Amino acid sequence: MATAIVHYTAAAITDRGRKRSSNEDAFAFSVEDGVYVVCDGMGGAAAGEIASSLAVDEVMRLLTDQGQNDNGRRSELPEAAEKAILAANDLIYSRAQRNNRLSGMGTTLVALTVEDRRAWVLNIGDSRCYRLRKGLLEQITIDHSLVEEQVRMGRMSRAEALRSPLKNVITRALGTQSQITPDVFELEAEPGDLFLLCSDGLTRELSDPFIHTLLTPALSLEDLCSSLVNAAKKAGGHDNITCLLVRAEA
Repeated sequence: MATAIVHYTAAAITDRGRKRSSNEDAFAFSVEDGVYVVCDGMGGAAAGEIASSLAVDEVMRLLTDQGQNDNGRRSELPEAAEKAILAANDLIYSRAQRNNRLSGMGTTLVALTVEDRRAWVLNIGDSRCYRLRKGLLEQITIDHSLVEEQVRMGRMSRAEALRSPLKNVITRALGTQSQITPDVFELEAEPGDLFLLCSDGLTRELSDPFIHTLLTPALSLEDLCSSLVNAAKKAGGHDNITCLLVRAEA
């Protein structure tokens, strides 16, 4: 029996939050090309904002250009996405090497690439991707953070990780080293699936169960994004907040 093609819709919101004077998050997406990206920059002065923008722009440029000019791209989509992320890393790292003011800048990245029912999630750092399917919210990505590594090794409980003063320390970022390796997760999308890509400004303020309750109402994607951002701001809004929602539809 033939498998129905899945179509996608998307919406996103970014907000600087209540404590930060600027927004170092960045996002972009192209439903036509099946590419969705969220980045959370880090670095002194405006370096974080530069790093996140460079990463988003480079990944989108490479993937959407290939989508328009290379009919064979789709059979190699995960490889193309990984190459785009590596190119973004080279761009940020080389820019920082040439400019002392930008030294040490970097960014997290989480990306979703789709083609029909096939989907791939790629990440560096602690920006996350979740999937809501049939009432179950699942975190797809694994944080590249010091406390997450401690939890996985059994050296720290989940509760201790949430309270740890080291919870902001990430172990992998885009642009801070000459060589990086993103995690890649291959999935199969089903009609009704809802993907959430977000920066840690959301997940540090809201628990997964609370995020789940905010995603379940039958609202537009724009309204769901607003609900998530407003809840994170109400909970403290200590960091920039970015939410990008992607829904699979028959």
